Amino acid sequence: MASLQTTTMLLGVGLAILILYLIRRDHLYLMHGLFWVAVAAAAALLGAWPGLVDRIAYSVGISYPPALLLLFACIVLFIKALHADMVNTRIERDVRRLNQRLAMLEADMEALALSSSNAPASSSSSYHD
Repeated sequence: MASLQTTTMLLGVGLAILILYLIRRDHLYLMHGLFWVAVAAAAALLGAWPGLVDRIAYSVGISYPPALLLLFACIVLFIKALHADMVNTRIERDVRRLNQRLAMLEADMEALALSSSNAPASSSSSYHD
């Protein structure tokens, strides 16, 4: 049992170090990195204190403590997926708005170019009349 505790704790600490490295190298956004650091800290905490899951499960009324871990993992992943979808929706909306603004600017530039190219031609024809 001690080797499982050590392994879990080392995995949590290693994951935290990896996440901090990715944040430092700007490969991971800070707010997302903080979420994963919290997950790594929870893994390290459970590795250091394995009886914590048993105590929480029995106090909540769950007779099989690993089921609490699975339930917690499902809830965390559901929240993370929902948050990712919300961020993705916001980014897609912003890209759509930027594309619309770009199209409007291009249309304005084309109209300006057409009006400036037509203006000298009409004035030169008036000189010949």
